[in-house]
Formats: sequence, C-alpha cells, structure tokens
Amino acid sequence: MQWDGKRLVVARGLSRIYQLGGSEVIGIDDIDLELSGGDFVLLKGNSGSGKSTLLSLIAGLDQPTRGSLIVADQDLQRATSAELTLFRRKVVGMVFQSFNLLPTLTVMENVCLPALLAGHPDREVEKKAAELLHWLNLASRLEHLPAQLSGGEMQRTAIARALINDPAIVLADEPTGNLDSHNGQAVIDLLGELNRNTGRTIIMATHSDLANSSATMSVFLRDGRIVETICGK
Repeated sequence: MQWDGKRLVVARGLSRIYQLGGSEVIGIDDIDLELSGGDFVLLKGNSGSGKSTLLSLIAGLDQPTRGSLIVADQDLQRATSAELTLFRRKVVGMVFQSFNLLPTLTVMENVCLPALLAGHPDREVEKKAAELLHWLNLASRLEHLPAQLSGGEMQRTAIARALINDPAIVLADEPTGNLDSHNGQAVIDLLGELNRNTGRTIIMATHSDLANSSATMSVFLRDGRIVETICGK
C-alpha cells in the first residue's frame, strides 16, 4: 500500500513505563503524535529523552504500557506476538547505531536473511539484494564478512538489509553514531535520497544535526514528552 500523505503513525496518550525494582522509570509519557507517509522525521533530544523508546514502540519491538499506537493500520497495543512478528517483517526496516550484522554471514547473506525468513523465493531475494548493494556501492563486497568492512560499509549493508522486504517505514536509531563525519553524512545523504526518490518514510532518532536539512519534521523530546514539533525543511 502507498502511504504518501496518509496517516501512517498515530499515537494517542502513548506511554511506556518500566518497572525497576520497586520504582517506575518513564520511557515516554502521554505522547500524542501523527506522522504521514513520505515524511522524513527526526526524533531529537538528549540521552534518556525517550527517542529510542518511541522508535522501539513504532517498530513493534516493545508494547505500550497505556495509550494507543496505530502504525500502517496495525493496532500495536492489541497485536498478538504472531501479528507483531509479521508486522516487523513486512512494515518496518531497522537501522541501528551498532549495525547489528551477523558476523559469520557475508554481506549478501546478511542482506538476504530477513527476506528469506519472510518466505520469499531465494532467486528473487538474491536479485533484489544485488540491486540494493549495487545502488549502495557495495557490489565488490558481496562475499566479504562484516569484520572486513569499514564502518560506513557496514552501515550501508544494514540499510540494504532494512530495505530488502520493501518496508513502509525505515526506522534508524542513531545511524551515524559510530561513524566519522564523512561516512555519517554519506549515510544521511542515502536516507534522504531514499525518502525523496521513493517516498519511503524515514523516522530517525539522532543527536546529530547532519540530517536537519533533509527532514520534513523534527520532534523534540525531553523526559519522555514531546516539547516541540517543527514541520518543514
């Protein structure tokens, strides 16, 4: 389904509270948020502001303590474990600060894995993976292991892996955090190109200002609450 201009993420009174011993730790607190398909959204704030918690909820990796969260017409508050697994495979692609590549698999194998787990035909998956890796200038690295790659190459491999199932949303958690400024800017440029050319929705948690010029919306968080939203580049 094409989501351009349509409400893709709708949160109402969204909270995630963690129990730590006998006390409560607030991840996010009573958030109301609407994001449209085709947006490039930055989640900004200091460590502990709630950026990663909000990303985890949108990704279906965690579930709210209270409130509602609808992503791509899926009610994540009420979803079963099986429904959440299917949601993660079909709707979202994740890019992490630490890359999260499997060290014993080649670049090609790492990229193909999510699509093979989703049951797509081997030949179709390999063709799409090769196309993505060519676009990301990794065609000469297909048989390399992650340990043989630079940080920028590992993150580009992670982006290809995030895109292999053609997700509606790419979620990026501090994707430039382990990169130097040159490679960090290259990753931001790739995500911006992806957003502009395909209408793919990007939601990125970041401390960096590298993506400010690419963003269509910036959401600022403090202590688990949204304190400011700025729309437009």
